[in-house]
Amino acid sequence: SAHAICHLGPPISQTAGGIFLPDAATQKVNEGEVISVGPGARNTAGDLIPMSVAVGDKVLLPEYGGNTVKMGDEEFNLFREAEILGKFQ
Repeated sequence: SAHAICHLGPPISQTAGGIFLPDAATQKVNEGEVISVGPGARNTAGDLIPMSVAVGDKVLLPEYGGNTVKMGDEEFNLFREAEILGKFQ
């Protein structure tokens, strides 16, 4: 399937100027690292279309969406390939 498992970074709790933000004002990080990818999607002819992201890529993710997956004490997010907004070079 055309899904990717991503690990999000910690929430931003300090401004660029060094001011610490209270918990209510922390921003959710919308970039992450791809941990695992599926084989890709299939077109109408049945041919496999490979994923455009690979393991280790840094990606830009939507603010909302994806499914949260807990494995042990770690938390990951599962996104469809179409939900990934971009890839950092």
